[in-house]
Amino acid sequence: MGYEVALTKAWEKVAALGLTKTETKFLADTYSVDLEARKVFSLSCNTAAKDFTTILILHYLAVSLKGLPALTNEWASFKELSGIEGYAEAFRQRSILPILHKYGRNPSEILSVLERFPGKRVNEADIGIVVEVFAQVPVMILLWRSDDEFGPEASILFDKNINRIFCIEDIVVLAGLVALKL
Repeated sequence: MGYEVALTKAWEKVAALGLTKTETKFLADTYSVDLEARKVFSLSCNTAAKDFTTILILHYLAVSLKGLPALTNEWASFKELSGIEGYAEAFRQRSILPILHKYGRNPSEILSVLERFPGKRVNEADIGIVVEVFAQVPVMILLWRSDDEFGPEASILFDKNINRIFCIEDIVVLAGLVALKL
């Protein structure tokens, strides 16, 4: 089945805003978006974006062209977002577990991410960073070291307005891509 229906709707939504070509940053990469050719192209990798990345970028553009909501500077876990029913396990599998697999034994290694991606260290958990995924779309990643009672743990937090930019499916994909690229 694939992503054809979602792609078509996303392209139509952005095209209805009168855009023909633009560029947008996603993590450390810049993507060229050509609505006439219906192509999203990574400028740093010199390749076409995968369908799920294209959908995410188009959904972001559809909101950003109308005006992104102001950041609340209040953070919400995935469980605190509305409409997550049925997505919690997918979120954990795609985002939390890969972060734990990569950084669980040595959480401070996640700080090296800030050399590649726009963001900053924050004084939360044992180690915390905020990464700017898109302009005005920050994601906070928190790590806790293991101790005698508990294993390592991780959490991903979003600005409380994330639901005004992306649907829950998009948030799961976004978190998964962030985890993958860390």
